[in-house]
Amino acid sequence: MEKLMALAATIELVIFDVDGVLTDGTLFLGDDGQEYKAFNSKDGHGIRMLHESGVRSAILTGRQSNVVKHRASDLGIEYVMQGHRDKRPAFEALCKETGLAPAVMAYVGDDVVDLPVMTQVGFAIAVNDAHPMVKRHAHWTTAAVGGRGAAREVCEFLMEARGVLDEKLRSYL
Repeated sequence: MEKLMALAATIELVIFDVDGVLTDGTLFLGDDGQEYKAFNSKDGHGIRMLHESGVRSAILTGRQSNVVKHRASDLGIEYVMQGHRDKRPAFEALCKETGLAPAVMAYVGDDVVDLPVMTQVGFAIAVNDAHPMVKRHAHWTTAAVGGRGAAREVCEFLMEARGVLDEKLRSYL
């Protein structure tokens, strides 16, 4: 666990997939083609606390959705890349735009489409209900499943590794 904490302490930006990570992967589609997703408010608060702790965040997803744009804006997620079924070019653009090396980035994924990026970052994270191959290539797997507290768990783990979690939580007392 010490090795994982040391690795997590170096992370400056965490990249979240959406479907299966920030949501449980369920897609609600209306007759008009409108797409709806359910996000976990505790995950959202974890992302806000992570930002306050000095770690930036990004979304990198294969689907395109206005609801993702709205959720990212609400949470202050700085980088939002949608509609990238092949996530490699978007990841390369993100590295260029942020000026960060992959070694100081984390990626949270759940399915095989996430592997090309997960295998390049310094800290690869799988949600508990991720595909077995994704879990095999992750440095760490959350106890929570996607859309049900996994993102919050990631945020708190990163804050704990940076030594700021207890202070952050105490600020609510």
